[in-house]
Amino acid sequence: MNVYGFEAKRIDGTVQSLADYRGKVLLIVNTASRCGFTPQFEGLEKLYREYRGRGFEVLGFPCNQFGGQDPGTNEEILEFCRLNYGVSFPMFAKIEVNGRNAHPLFRWLKSRTGLPGFNAIKWNFTKFLIDREGRVVKRYAPVTKPERIGRDIERLLGQSPWSGEELRQV
Repeated sequence: MNVYGFEAKRIDGTVQSLADYRGKVLLIVNTASRCGFTPQFEGLEKLYREYRGRGFEVLGFPCNQFGGQDPGTNEEILEFCRLNYGVSFPMFAKIEVNGRNAHPLFRWLKSRTGLPGFNAIKWNFTKFLIDREGRVVKRYAPVTKPERIGRDIERLLGQSPWSGEELRQV
């Protein structure tokens, strides 16, 4: 299975099939607008603008599970992200990433990057890098700043199809 088998509700309420991103390198991130890591929106937007013309997308998924740091409505979250950080990458409706109500996409992402029973997302701004074949190739901790991911994105953008070399660390 790969990421293309999932769909998610966009922040505007429309349903988006992730198959629409087939052939692109993706960075999937659980976000929050009132978190110490919130300034990472700026770095995520910078990555998006730098690489989107080469087949790269950032997909933001707001989550309020960690300290209640994204309590707003979807509309408030989108407005905050656009006004404060110029976010233009796709944002999705608020979801849960852990527990019984975790979105199926995040259940799958976690199952590909952790040990059984030890794969919970610990905080906002956990990032998952997906190759052009829809496979998870790396998980980044919340403390990893987006600018530190550029080299890995470059490698994946330069590979087609995925050769499995060097970057595979999940």
